[in-house]
Amino acid sequence: MSHEASRPPQGSPAPVSLTPSDGWHCQHLFFRFDRAALAQFTPSQLDAGRAAFGEILDPANSESPTRVQAGIVMGHKADFSVMALDPDPLKLDRLKQRLLASPLGPALIPTYSYVSVTEVSEYVPTLEQYSQRLIEEGEVADSPAFKAKAKAYETREVMMREQRLRPTFPEWPSVVFYPMNKWRDPHANWFTLPFQERYKLMAEHGRSGMAFGGKVTQLITVGLGFDDWEWGVTLWARNPEFLKDIVYKMRFDEASAKYAEFGPFYQSYITAPAEILKHCHV
Repeated sequence: MSHEASRPPQGSPAPVSLTPSDGWHCQHLFFRFDRAALAQFTPSQLDAGRAAFGEILDPANSESPTRVQAGIVMGHKADFSVMALDPDPLKLDRLKQRLLASPLGPALIPTYSYVSVTEVSEYVPTLEQYSQRLIEEGEVADSPAFKAKAKAYETREVMMREQRLRPTFPEWPSVVFYPMNKWRDPHANWFTLPFQERYKLMAEHGRSGMAFGGKVTQLITVGLGFDDWEWGVTLWARNPEFLKDIVYKMRFDEASAKYAEFGPFYQSYITAPAEILKHCHV
């Protein structure tokens, strides 16, 4: 979705609301268990903490955000991750506050967070742009092949936009999250490039990603105005090696190689809250 297109018409008052006009709020949260604090817990306190932990992170809980997913984080950056989406930003924050206020709260150390919103990128082609791309690639306008491809894209575009705005988590076990910016270097300033040049570079980037269809799926959320990094990238994969492969391949695209700056990577394995506690010996 174009940032220009998201503005209300000039002269019209913007609605007062915490809910985006399109899409949902998103939070990525990362925590570490404080082993010294856990050692002070009585058995009954641990039992209560485990029960509350599972209840708070249960997606079916009536107090839970619309989407909740937790996982075991590899490495020293964190012990577990929580990703949540909802139209109401305070419902997302209540999940965090409930964790910190729970019986296990004194043993939870927040290590990182990323606040963002979902949107449809301005580089996702409209049907007209996609049709023009087909012609540039050699298709004959109004030919049977052209019409079939355009019709297929028209159907796919509706589902694609819905998945970007109100995503459903895939049932895949391996996930990586990282924030990123686009460079403002005088010799490589993304934001001074003409739109058509940016569109061309992102189309190339998109084609690289399409090679991993059925192996990796992604969600790009926007932190502009919400957090320190401009975008957050979440990648789910059927197998962790696909995460390595797609990130390596896409680093060679000019949009990434010349214009992208990357933050820390957090790699997780999606699992039930009870399994997180078992894995972390809590």
